[in-house]
Amino acid sequence: MTKKLVPYLIILIFIIIFIVFFKSLKDTNIYTPEVKINKNIPIFSAELLFSNNELSSTEIFEVDKFYLLNIWASWCAPCRDEHPILMSLGKNNKLNIIGMNYKDNKENAKSFLVELGNPYKQIIIDKNGTNSIEWGAFGVPETFIIKNNKIIKKFIGPLNQELMTEILNILK
Repeated sequence: MTKKLVPYLIILIFIIIFIVFFKSLKDTNIYTPEVKINKNIPIFSAELLFSNNELSSTEIFEVDKFYLLNIWASWCAPCRDEHPILMSLGKNNKLNIIGMNYKDNKENAKSFLVELGNPYKQIIIDKNGTNSIEWGAFGVPETFIIKNNKIIKKFIGPLNQELMTEILNILK
């Protein structure tokens, strides 16, 4: 009698496992930070890449100026792809580009900028990623447009020609 029940028990166990896995596909536990559009920028302190000085966000962002905060890393392939766009945007006098170097080695970050050019007015270091999370970022690259200490637009992923046109239209 027990020999006849064993195959049914095995099939029942597999059905239960299948149901558990199937239900878990619909339930996501992935943390995606809140997109903070039209909200004040976070207040933070961070070390500068080239000078090693500590700087507060209140010293970086001034009222009545457009800023582009770009979160990047030297190990990030899409960051390398978007870099020519940042170099082009850096030529615009209406826009101040601030870099946030994300979980990177300082020497690798400096080498990246020597190789590809430096579009950033200032570069702050986010060693452990907490400043990026405060901004609502969950990966690299991510870019924020800021005016009057408010985030007015967020771009997830690498910038491209189409997004550059959108950014230039925002500046008008």
